[in-house]
Amino acid sequence: MANEPSWDELFTPQPKASEPTQPAPVESPVEADPFAALFAGFDTGPTAVQPPAAAPDLPVQQAPPVQQPYPIQEEFPVQQAFPVQQAFPVQSAAPAQPPPPAQPAPPAPSFVPAQPAPQVVQQPFPPDWPGAPAGSAPPAAPTPAAAAQYGSPAQVPTTDPFADIFASQPGSVPADSGPAGTAQTFDGSAPLTRRELREREAQSAPGAFAEPTPALQPPVVQPQAAYPSPVAASAPPVAQSDIFRAAQAPEPPNFPFDFGVSAGGNGSGSGDASGGGYFPPGKPRKRRRLLWLKITLPVVLVLAVLGGGAAYAWLNYEDQVRELMGWQLPNDFDGSGNGVEVIVTIQSGEIGSDVASTLHNKGVTMTFDAFYDLLLEQPANVNFLPGNYALQMEMSAQSALDALLDPANKVTSKLLLTEGTTLPSALEIMAQTTGIALEEFQSAAADYAQFGLPAQAPSLEGYLFPATYELDGTETATGLLQLLVDTMFEHLDAAGVPIEQRHEILTKASIIQREAGSNQDDFYKIARVFENRIEQEINLQSDATVAYGTGNLQTVWTTDAERADASNLYNTYANPGLPIGPIGLPGDLAIDAALNPADGPWLFFVPINLATGETVFSETADEHEANVQILRDWCDASPENASYCE
Repeated sequence: MANEPSWDELFTPQPKASEPTQPAPVESPVEADPFAALFAGFDTGPTAVQPPAAAPDLPVQQAPPVQQPYPIQEEFPVQQAFPVQQAFPVQSAAPAQPPPPAQPAPPAPSFVPAQPAPQVVQQPFPPDWPGAPAGSAPPAAPTPAAAAQYGSPAQVPTTDPFADIFASQPGSVPADSGPAGTAQTFDGSAPLTRRELREREAQSAPGAFAEPTPALQPPVVQPQAAYPSPVAASAPPVAQSDIFRAAQAPEPPNFPFDFGVSAGGNGSGSGDASGGGYFPPGKPRKRRRLLWLKITLPVVLVLAVLGGGAAYAWLNYEDQVRELMGWQLPNDFDGSGNGVEVIVTIQSGEIGSDVASTLHNKGVTMTFDAFYDLLLEQPANVNFLPGNYALQMEMSAQSALDALLDPANKVTSKLLLTEGTTLPSALEIMAQTTGIALEEFQSAAADYAQFGLPAQAPSLEGYLFPATYELDGTETATGLLQLLVDTMFEHLDAAGVPIEQRHEILTKASIIQREAGSNQDDFYKIARVFENRIEQEINLQSDATVAYGTGNLQTVWTTDAERADASNLYNTYANPGLPIGPIGLPGDLAIDAALNPADGPWLFFVPINLATGETVFSETADEHEANVQILRDWCDASPENASYCE
């Protein structure tokens, strides 16, 4: 723009052609374009400014265009607030070239690496301008027409005519602040603050940076805000360094109103970052602390542990817990029964605990303690006579005791023998049921050869089949015994037992019947234990056989001396193999187990709960000893348990 007139010349009244023209004094030549460092390399296009209409039409020499390295991208479009009225009409010698179309600014990344400073095209300085570097090339000589128009070369404008207007704008770079064409924000140093820029402008601004006329000052251009502010306010001037810093990392939007959308806030617009609740990018949101979870989780865990412990204690120690807490359940029925008849057999030699167990197992009484405690409260010992008694289920302990002591409840029309009953007890039951003298049954049983028993049978033991027999009152002792023996042979034949094996099968079955409890599966496992021991030539070591040989028919507990007595022919500790004969009356289940033992490697077994008959099996002696200790502990657990272990 070397040949364009300045604004002062445009608005200065021109003298008439007849009057001599005096050259206008140059107050202070304008230094280099303050925006040259900022827009160096950008083609802003030549500005065609023509002389006033009164002057003769002379062609104006235009400065050569500056070649641009890359297309211009308009970052901040300039909007003119009001049209500028020209003092003199200007006729364009040639149509102005339209500026290139504005390209949308690409989104600024969060981090822009440092770019090399673009090469700045140095504008030539007039030799007489202040601040021109030494050796500067003089501008091109004006044409004669131009010289005649303006009077002298000094009057020809050689620089940007807008220098006077924008010279005092904050953020412009003075010519003496550094080498011409150097941008301070691209030299790697920290950008200047607004205060530093103002101080530098005040120090370096001569008359060339004088304040322009307010009427001719163009409006301050501001970048378009992402959110238009409803409040009209003038934006502060933007320095060159601020412009490029804004292009690299845009400032967060500054909302004039609090809309309650601040990041990390509670909905009222109060965020953790400054700026009206704005949350800087990249900063994690502050999560609400779940205080309720921290409080309730330990409580839930504690309750779960306590609940689990309480459940375990209840399942394993219900009776002790009830006794401790005073939550005792009723242990006895009310009334004289529910009308369902049941036959209860009292065998010879049984004591109060045996009767209490029988009544509870038959369902007559609710618990063992109900009847046993009642017996302990009696002023004198209660004697029970062997025999069968007709009682009812769900009777109170007192009602059951009264029924057993009443001879009217003794059954005389039916003979009932249960599995496991021994021969002496069976003879007493038969005598009590039929009314025949016990001596007659004992004498008939002593002559056991008359009943067709095998030659190796030592007695009638085991050959009477346990069952219920109808009586008509015409029975004799010998005839009744023969009926029971014949019934046993019939069941042996039905089970497929050969005649020559009757004695062996009955002996095995009687031991199984005596040792097993109420679990039917245990019958076959116990049979396997005895078979394994016989095959491996290990003594059976059955306490039931030793006790039978000693005459203790109501228990299976033995002493060390009794187990060491080899003279006891039923002692399977001291003698190998089977005893000399059966030890009780076996039923069909025991006979079948003797014929068909289960498969297994067991060599030991022991009941650990005599009330329920629970039995455990093992393969080694160490495992067996551990199980025996469990049985001892069970016996010591309560008086009720101890009654089974006497």
